[in-house]
Amino acid sequence: MQFLLAFIVAAPLLGAVAALLPAPPGLKGRSPEQAVLRHGVTVTGVILAAAIALTLGFDHDAPSRFQATTDISWIQALNIRIHLGVDGISLPLLLMTALLFFLCAVYSYFKLPAGPSAKAFVALLLVLESGTLATFAVLDLMLFFLAFEMVLIPMYFLIARWGGAQRQAAAWKFILYTLLGSVVMLLGLLLIGLDSGTFDMVALASDNGRGLSHTTQLLAVLAIGAGFAVKTPMWPLHTWLPDAHTAAPTVGSVLLAGVMLKMGTYGFVRILLPVTPDGMHTFAPYLGAFAAVGIVYGSLACLALTRKGGKGDLKRLIAYSSVGHMGFVLLGIASMTPTGVNGALFANIAHGLITGLLFFLVGALKDRYGSSDLDTLAGATGAALYGRAPRLGALLAFAAVASLGLPGLAGFWGEMLALFGAFDPAEGLSRPAFLTYMAVGAFGTLLTAAYLLIVVRRVCMGDPKAGPEISLADVQRYEFAAWTPLVALTVLAGLWPAVLLGLTDPAVQKLLAGGNS
Repeated sequence: MQFLLAFIVAAPLLGAVAALLPAPPGLKGRSPEQAVLRHGVTVTGVILAAAIALTLGFDHDAPSRFQATTDISWIQALNIRIHLGVDGISLPLLLMTALLFFLCAVYSYFKLPAGPSAKAFVALLLVLESGTLATFAVLDLMLFFLAFEMVLIPMYFLIARWGGAQRQAAAWKFILYTLLGSVVMLLGLLLIGLDSGTFDMVALASDNGRGLSHTTQLLAVLAIGAGFAVKTPMWPLHTWLPDAHTAAPTVGSVLLAGVMLKMGTYGFVRILLPVTPDGMHTFAPYLGAFAAVGIVYGSLACLALTRKGGKGDLKRLIAYSSVGHMGFVLLGIASMTPTGVNGALFANIAHGLITGLLFFLVGALKDRYGSSDLDTLAGATGAALYGRAPRLGALLAFAAVASLGLPGLAGFWGEMLALFGAFDPAEGLSRPAFLTYMAVGAFGTLLTAAYLLIVVRRVCMGDPKAGPEISLADVQRYEFAAWTPLVALTVLAGLWPAVLLGLTDPAVQKLLAGGNS
């Protein structure tokens, strides 16, 4: 188990180096490009197999305990250690990350985005995988920061070199926003480490803020929370996200929404809630307010994009929908209750599965139509996917109703639990304020249903004979392979939420109790 976790974190880096080397004789296949893409599928597949083995070997009777731990001194003068471990909070995120990277590698093998070099593409993808997996596995504040920053450069190049229109501007906006947030976050992490005398996240969580003054906790929450809020992204620090998603290649959008947005919310749960509880208690009402505004703002922005003649890009629309969905995650965290935090973690996983599927589907539509503009897709009477490509239309409708939170699918439970958490927030928090946030969030679910159903009507419905004669390929075999696991897991999590909640709840109970239960 210990070896498996270390292997999961380090192997993608070794795979990235190997991707840049010449293919060995006999493994070149039809071309060097095919060989390196096959290498990407192999490495991400091995990582996924290791993550599944780790999950099977995980002691599900003790999900609140860190398992598969490695603890080695690294920089002795600063007391920084190579400390790895997983519990019920981080294990689902680790497994979902490994799955999404494998599916993106499979998709790219058949549909490589236009760009300079397949070798560079695969190497950057693997570096990005290593950074995201490390973020969910490290238990040292400085290692966490390094892993958190490690993902920025590969994602910048994926957008800037393999993206679409306006990719340079979108890539620069992405890197500047996230780097600025990270600089502020680093100051907060250093403040905690130097004031408490340790960067060990387990020791800090067990101490539960008792070794930090109230002022220190307030400053730390402000600084670290700002960095996490940018990455989440929280309204009004979200403006980099729509541009990045619109310009990114399909797999870049899938990974950005499915994995990278989870790093910020995971940081709130893993670091700020247990390490600075008093500071979080002070700022929780403000976090809840920003979350509630973000839910409605994201939905209203999506509704504006669905208007006829509005030139609404579907990728941009899904990006704004992520602002709203992540608002539910932040609302659950702000409640500081087991119900709310469990809902936030569930919504994290549900959003990764469903929005990842949505970006795959919109990428497929863009490949077929040459555009993801909603007016172009819908034409005069509707794109009529049900008639022209019925399987693709059915999958898009499925992803849409899953995203709007239909009961029985994964999107329902996280949002419902987050609203329940706001209904009865932690002791000392203003219940009237959180009831208001709950009502605003519930109204946001209605707006979410409205814009997603409009998208389904305009893209899936219509008379296929009324519009221009377009021959659309339905779902291809490689697309079926890449999308089926996301569909299956969305249904499984919706029908059997205990699979995920059974992992997260004991760990959340312990985390909120300061490691004492």
